[in-house]
Amino acid sequence: MENLKKAYIAGGCFWGMEDLFRVRPGVKDTQVGYIGGSNDNPTYPNHPGHAEGIEITYDPNETSYRKLLDYFFRMHDPSTVDQQGNDRGSSYRSALFIQDEQEEETAREIIKIVDDAARWPGKVVTTLEPYTKFWPAEEYHQDYLLKNPNGYTCHFERFGTFL
Repeated sequence: MENLKKAYIAGGCFWGMEDLFRVRPGVKDTQVGYIGGSNDNPTYPNHPGHAEGIEITYDPNETSYRKLLDYFFRMHDPSTVDQQGNDRGSSYRSALFIQDEQEEETAREIIKIVDDAARWPGKVVTTLEPYTKFWPAEEYHQDYLLKNPNGYTCHFERFGTFL
């Protein structure tokens, strides 16, 4: 378990993203939370500037950051600013929270591939933001769609791989 890595992403409501990523090959754990904002200890009613994000714990021997990003860009619309489905505002922005130069290089490479494929209605607007701290969301948000199978989600796999 010591070789596991973490990735931090946001692409709209965290419920749907977590539900899809939790079953991806190589993903060992997911947790929803708040990231990229201005206050410590954010909560659902008080998370100014934070995105609804997910922490993905994965085994790099079974998957890669590159493959995770390929899936990320297939299951939400990265060409809309601060919006996914009915959710609007900066909490629902498309963002990658970059931990090192390799992640940034991979993110830029995948964004170019996605833009060149022209499958979305516009260019990718996903922001690359420095990772600072991930704050886990309240317990009722964790595994929300497992607990509430008919809950709202706007996330689904739209098409096959970009790779």
